[in-house]
Amino acid sequence: MSLPPCFASPEPNLAALPLVLVDRAGYGAWRDRQSAAVQAWLAAHDFSGQSGAPLLVPGADGQPAYSLAGISDPGDPLALAHLPSMLPPGNYRLSPDSPLALDPGQALLGWGLGAYRFDRYLKPGRAPARLVLEDAGTDNSEAFALLKAATLVRDLVNTPTEHMGPAELEAVAARLAQAYGGQLNVVAGEDLLKQNFPAIHAVGRASHRAPRLIELTWGDEAHPRLAIVGKGVCFDTGGLDIKAADGMRNMKKDMGGSAHALGLAQLVMARRLPVRLQLLVPAVENSIGPNAFRPGEVLATRLGLSVEVDNTDAEGRLVLCDALAYAAEAKPALLMDFATLTGAARIAWARTCRRCSPTTTAWPRITSPPANARAIRCGACRCGVRMPATSSPASPTSPTPARRAWRAASPPPCTSNVLCPKASAGRTWTCTPGTTATAPANPPAAKRRACAPPGAC
Repeated sequence: MSLPPCFASPEPNLAALPLVLVDRAGYGAWRDRQSAAVQAWLAAHDFSGQSGAPLLVPGADGQPAYSLAGISDPGDPLALAHLPSMLPPGNYRLSPDSPLALDPGQALLGWGLGAYRFDRYLKPGRAPARLVLEDAGTDNSEAFALLKAATLVRDLVNTPTEHMGPAELEAVAARLAQAYGGQLNVVAGEDLLKQNFPAIHAVGRASHRAPRLIELTWGDEAHPRLAIVGKGVCFDTGGLDIKAADGMRNMKKDMGGSAHALGLAQLVMARRLPVRLQLLVPAVENSIGPNAFRPGEVLATRLGLSVEVDNTDAEGRLVLCDALAYAAEAKPALLMDFATLTGAARIAWARTCRRCSPTTTAWPRITSPPANARAIRCGACRCGVRMPATSSPASPTSPTPARRAWRAASPPPCTSNVLCPKASAGRTWTCTPGTTATAPANPPAAKRRACAPPGAC
């Protein structure tokens, strides 16, 4: 891979502007050592060492003498990411006189990630500022390998499905195998059934682009086995349980798991890690057609388990289960899988408090009817705010009258002995943050509604 356009190779006569890096903590001491003219220039531009606002400092002839860039955290890999697009086009090299010393590899990675533009269809309006790489062997460094892997992942995810279907993912894997001496094996179309990958076939069979399992192997078989599996759903309509337009708009990215798997595999091979690599990408399109798999169908899988389909938009786990079962057959020392996260994960993670979800109008209702003194657990939002937790996953549409009445209002805040002024006398809730609250027996629904808490625990 040649150097990206945001970098320049070191040449004896290459003109490059010094790039001086400062932070807020050390900026004052550095400024005080500068000439009066420079200090006046800095003051006129209100430069204080803040990040995100580089400044060209002129010399005696009025031409730029060097560029000053504020860095908030020298340890941040993206510390220089803003500079390629904010500095004027031209060549820059890290100044040895900078108050801040930045690792050259980290500078390369941050500069390259910041300069990235997906230009397959629309060319950028201007060229990026170029960082001069002082080490001629930089293109063999770990930082450069990381940048190449990240660029590959971004390019794959950004490419629309018209140009990034299952066959195109196979072509990327073939290119990597050829570049690094790997072996490629692809099982496609009806061969998936013959070789016992029925779930991958079921998800992808409705598309005019044949589903396939892409396998790339590399490395010494005597080394520990590393299996990398990536979900390669090149487009997800939702199947017969079709997505709404807003939900389908960005589904070209549903192959993001395979993009990460391919990028990681490239990084492993480029760095020649001592592993036996197995990369697996089940590549499909979840399309709608006469032979699309349907809700209610029972599908076979490679592991021998049957899966009843409740919703055809849960296709990722189906293609992954065959690939993961196949990877596990070789008993890898480490198995890693990548996939875009299902929307259901929002439910699995946690609920959020009102501060974190300003559109929330009420706390989630208690979904189980209480006994005479049912305990209400107190949970916590991810931000640390205490909040009530649901006591059971019972259906919110249950017709049980007692259940409807208990769901009718939110649990009270976890303070202490909260007395509801609109409820009948003596109905109190006792709760201390981090403990449980004991509810009165059968609280009237209408009066509970009137006492809904105004905020989080």
